[in-house]
Amino acid sequence: MSSLAPRVVLVTRQSEYQALLAAHGTRGQAAFFLRSRDQDIDEVEAVHAALQSAIQQTKAAVPNDWSVASVERDDLDRFLFTENDIVMAIGQDGLVANLAKYCSGQPVIGVMPGKSGSEGILTRVLPGEVAPLLRLIENNDAPIERRTMVSARAGGGGTLSALNELFIGHRSHQSARYFIRSAGQEEYQSSSGVIVSTGTGATGWAKSIMTSTHQMFEILPTDPTALYFAREPWPSHLSGCEMRAGAIREGSVLQMTSRINDGGVIFADGIEQDFMRFDWGRRVTISIADKTLNLVSSLHENLPAH
Repeated sequence: MSSLAPRVVLVTRQSEYQALLAAHGTRGQAAFFLRSRDQDIDEVEAVHAALQSAIQQTKAAVPNDWSVASVERDDLDRFLFTENDIVMAIGQDGLVANLAKYCSGQPVIGVMPGKSGSEGILTRVLPGEVAPLLRLIENNDAPIERRTMVSARAGGGGTLSALNELFIGHRSHQSARYFIRSAGQEEYQSSSGVIVSTGTGATGWAKSIMTSTHQMFEILPTDPTALYFAREPWPSHLSGCEMRAGAIREGSVLQMTSRINDGGVIFADGIEQDFMRFDWGRRVTISIADKTLNLVSSLHENLPAH
């Protein structure tokens, strides 16, 4: 870390309870809305309370001589991170994936707000662990996983990075047509799009694809490798399905050239609003990203080496 006191950046997103209040005005109206759908507001409110408690505990763990900044998920694209930041995502696992592309080497702590607030894959640090982890980070002694990311570079400019996966296809998920090239092979395909997954993403969308297609790959989040999967490639006299899955290793690339007349997109980590166009003739090169997500491990998982 720098000789300057670190800045802690708290990244959060609106809870479901807050969204309900914003939509319906009062707790009573929100409760009535949920009851009409055979749901109870108490559970949603409990998750919100656990999140607020985790935020307060996390803030309290920051040393008094450090600065603190807060940013909502929807404002990440307008927030300026600095090299002296320690980033803390408090909430669901997806929040870490959302912020990963905006970081450039800063340590990231994923704070679990409660057992029902996260799967505990990326946000797995308990609020009570934050204070000792901050001191370990300050002393460059924190247990850190350098999680692989993937990058898509489009011809004519534009780059998009992802921690979990990239989607390349049609924005409405209808048939996408493209040429795909990897390891000296090339094929024209018509499919529901292509997923490129890291080891982190292999527990999500990619796992579902592997399970349904019985094409299993072993990959760790820190492996400098990504996997690609064509979703339901359609075999015809024009299109093939031989290149339906494979690996992209460090130093190699996957190239795709669009044959989508309109509506072709590339988006990262499930955020469809943040996309690059992939319309007819555009070529994209996908590779292992130069940067990693530096995810700080929970103390009960690892102890730093001395």
